[in-house]
Amino acid sequence: MLQINNLHVSVEGTPILRGISLQIQPGETHAIMGPNGAGKSTLARVLAGDPYYQVTQGSITFLNHDLLSLQIEERAHLGLFMGFQYPTEIPGITNFQFLHSALNAKRNSMNLEPMNKEEFQDFLTQKMEAIKIPSTLAKRAINSGLSGGEKKWNEALQMAVLEPKLAILDETDSGLDIDAMRAIAKGIKKQINHEKALMLITHYPRLLEYIQPQFVHVFIEGRIVESGGHDIALKLEKTGYQSHL
Repeated sequence: MLQINNLHVSVEGTPILRGISLQIQPGETHAIMGPNGAGKSTLARVLAGDPYYQVTQGSITFLNHDLLSLQIEERAHLGLFMGFQYPTEIPGITNFQFLHSALNAKRNSMNLEPMNKEEFQDFLTQKMEAIKIPSTLAKRAINSGLSGGEKKWNEALQMAVLEPKLAILDETDSGLDIDAMRAIAKGIKKQINHEKALMLITHYPRLLEYIQPQFVHVFIEGRIVESGGHDIALKLEKTGYQSHL
């Protein structure tokens, strides 16, 4: 599904990623862990298409497409989803309006007929019930005046509606209490199947207790210094990142 080969990325001439190679297959969950400044969020933003970051070497292939040659919206329509640590607030536009428009843009890219409002309302209701999101959230403005947990519920709902092939969640546990983290993790986990993949970016292993990844990669100074199974996260809980520095 996703193949990253010897990826080097800089910002204004300063190297951030220094030779990242990684493969993600359908049905897999990968966790990217590491201290602040390790390059975790940089990788996510490069995959999403943020032009602030300059790829100086390497390649990225997603579903047999050269990802680096695609515009942001083309990546999204192909099935790439990005959930941000600090979701943007958009007052005046409801989640219903945004999701209806986003889904129909995706359907248009697939040469499918758009959903009218009534059809989309039924579709959205089913999705919200499936992952136990309060129906009132659909009428709220996008992330405006919402708690940290409600903003993360928004991202889980966006995933449910857009059904991406690969979801990249950047520190989705940021600012959440234990109960909110457990509930949101459960909603995310329900959406992963043998056709979809998930990349979780986090500092802490607690989220990984609820969404147990098959693969964990430790980033230090723009490099992957260790890869393995979920046991790596458990080890980091005891030793921290100091042993890798």
